[in-house]
Amino acid sequence: MRIVGAEEIDAVLTYPTLVAALGEAFRGDTVTPPRHHHTIARPEGDATLLLMPAWSAGSGGYAGVKIVSVVPGNAARGRASVVGSYLLLDGDSGEPLALIDGPTLTAWRTAAASALAASHLAAGGARRMVMIGTGALAPRLVAAHASVRPIAEVAVWNRTLSRAEALAATLDRPGLAVRPATDLAGAIAEADIVSVATMSRTPLVAGAALRPGVHVDLVGAFNPAMREADGDAFRRATVHVDTREGALREAGDVIQAIAEGAFSAEAIAGDLFALCRGTVPGRRDAAEITLFKSVGTAIEDLAAAVLVYERLR
Repeated sequence: MRIVGAEEIDAVLTYPTLVAALGEAFRGDTVTPPRHHHTIARPEGDATLLLMPAWSAGSGGYAGVKIVSVVPGNAARGRASVVGSYLLLDGDSGEPLALIDGPTLTAWRTAAASALAASHLAAGGARRMVMIGTGALAPRLVAAHASVRPIAEVAVWNRTLSRAEALAATLDRPGLAVRPATDLAGAIAEADIVSVATMSRTPLVAGAALRPGVHVDLVGAFNPAMREADGDAFRRATVHVDTREGALREAGDVIQAIAEGAFSAEAIAGDLFALCRGTVPGRRDAAEITLFKSVGTAIEDLAAAVLVYERLR
């Protein structure tokens, strides 16, 4: 069995190839059972063990499971709160093939899923992007969106301005002008793509600030208590999700907008399966406001793990 670290993943993956692999996976016949959540009682705060299995339908192909631990107490230990690995198996024999660094694989596939959605939903000429949040996903989301749309300008916003300034300085380069933003509503109003990756519990994106034609990419808010956009954003937009089940069970943005009466489950226009298979339309006109809510699904992990393994092999 091969052990695959973060550096090897970064060396073999590119966003164009990963976006294409995810698109093929959502058009295919991968089996993805509901993820398993297990609470582990700890004095410093309960930890969570998360298992995300997936496998190719029929004979051949691959199977795999992502094993993730979410441990709030790790912050006091000076360690990451979210840790894990991906175990890739032979689809027929079940033999382990590779153990892959979980956080890096997850970051790649999460950004690529947003880019896959944007390839269907964002305006073809989208040039201006605002990145809300400066965590580990932020630079990957900028790179991923720039791989599917001609992004030339990026505004970076964070509650702590110095973090926005630091990330902007890191990403700024010829052909991609990246600057920190102090006026969030103003940056949103100028953007063609608004991408949000935070752990906010209060809305950062106000529907009133969205201009016609914008695409909103919500990546954080991975539990019902979190929220990155208000109900008005959902009311004004054509809403797509990665998976309906995950969005309605875990996405705080969706759940809270429904609870407020600003949105309904029936108003979800489609998911990545439908977009990739062409059973629902992507962007319909230049003025349409589109919104994609990502929660994450095991199909993305399996597709990314297979791509890494086959490229290394």
